[in-house]
Amino acid sequence: MAEDKVDFTDVAWGSVGWTMLCTLYLRAYESRSEHSILRDHAAAEAVERIEYDFERMRKSLRASSNQYLVALRARQFDTWTTDFLAGHPDAVALHLGCGLDSRAFRLDVPAGVHWFDVDVPEVMELRRKLYDETDGYQMLGASVTDPDWLQQVPSGRPVLVIAEGLLPYLTGAEVRQLLQRLTDRFDTGELLFDGLPPWIVRLTKIQHWGTRDAHEIERWNPRLRLVDRVSAMRRYAEIPDRRQRRLFRAMNTIRPLRNFSRLFRFDWGPALR
Repeated sequence: MAEDKVDFTDVAWGSVGWTMLCTLYLRAYESRSEHSILRDHAAAEAVERIEYDFERMRKSLRASSNQYLVALRARQFDTWTTDFLAGHPDAVALHLGCGLDSRAFRLDVPAGVHWFDVDVPEVMELRRKLYDETDGYQMLGASVTDPDWLQQVPSGRPVLVIAEGLLPYLTGAEVRQLLQRLTDRFDTGELLFDGLPPWIVRLTKIQHWGTRDAHEIERWNPRLRLVDRVSAMRRYAEIPDRRQRRLFRAMNTIRPLRNFSRLFRFDWGPALR
């Protein structure tokens, strides 16, 4: 990981870069807890090196509560990622729409895994100020909707595709096309993503795709099979703060709140069945 101080002060408030910084900061903030859920020390190290008005961000985000929304979702994806890579230590890992996420560094990734973080070029310009590439870790500056970037990724190995916080921002047609390209490129793999119900999509007006029934993915692409689906708040019992834990437990009893964000795990290929 790069060590020099980096200046992000020109990242505009409310921009895409700002949103990515918010998520990075919330993971770093949560990691400072004595009983951290995520233990994202890589995020904390990155934030320490960034020149930015994080105090203003902390107040704007109400970090003491929103940290857990970010940490619980990431923790479940980390668990699934670790599980897959333990069984496939020679896999290719694709983190799509990675932003400034430090998953490739906070997890104990097997040495034989080839990890690719993928996001649009302007995001990668920021990311390269924080992280260094290695033989087993590369950054690709491309839109996930561009069909050409996949040619830079080796096939012939099991693949883990992580799309955290990404698919709701694509259209339904773009989601279908992306999933088809992935299953065409790789014989076996797993897909991890979070999804929103359509009513949330209609309310936000910045997201484009939601699903009531995860099995529609199987109807779109018969190679994909739903393995697991859970609420993003499923692991609320791990929250160390008693008041916040009670709040999340209460929210978890209300179905629309419990299911406002769900996490999905799919696989494909005979070797993984």
